[in-house]
Amino acid sequence: MLKVGLTGGIAAGKSVVGEMFTSLGACLVQADRIAHSLMEPGEPVYNDVVRHFGREILNRDGSINRSKLAEIAFGDSTLPADKRVSRIDELNRIVHPAVIRSQDEWMVAMGIQDHHAVAIVEAALILEAGLSNRFERLVVVTCAPEQRAARYAARQKVDIETARHEIDRRMAAQLPDEEKIKAADYVIDNSGSLEHTREQVTEVWKKLKALA
Repeated sequence: MLKVGLTGGIAAGKSVVGEMFTSLGACLVQADRIAHSLMEPGEPVYNDVVRHFGREILNRDGSINRSKLAEIAFGDSTLPADKRVSRIDELNRIVHPAVIRSQDEWMVAMGIQDHHAVAIVEAALILEAGLSNRFERLVVVTCAPEQRAARYAARQKVDIETARHEIDRRMAAQLPDEEKIKAADYVIDNSGSLEHTREQVTEVWKKLKALA
């Protein structure tokens, strides 16, 4: 089995690329979805997050309001970058170990099912968390800044300036694309059409499948 990490900055198109790999036969798990499930009420991670960040992050039904949590974790977006108090490292210390354990369990299960599988973990912070050595190949997705903002605005249903502001805030906790590209085995530029992206994914898939 080949273990592959799929990463990239916010709104670069990781999920779109992940879906393309899946359509070609890859097995894929999203770290963000794992984190969502671990932060459901009753889960140990949920309890730790609420304990550290306060009950003001909760919705009326007791579920975690991810927007409120992000506001606290990434810092007050109304303040200049050098004035914000970020607690993202604190959040990552709570969530990441549990997510990694879940990913490892998934990898084991995939290997048992198919010794020649290409098992992909889609995660935003593979490099930032020092996890690249857990994978045999690393795929980085990039896109142009203006497209990143437009995609985020459309996804979150906000105006373009709000999108740019939020992207800047979140990317302050991530490595710049230039550093991610240096660490990548394969780079997929998602700045063009979906068809162009698909062509790149198909070429990378051929190489991954041959290695598997």
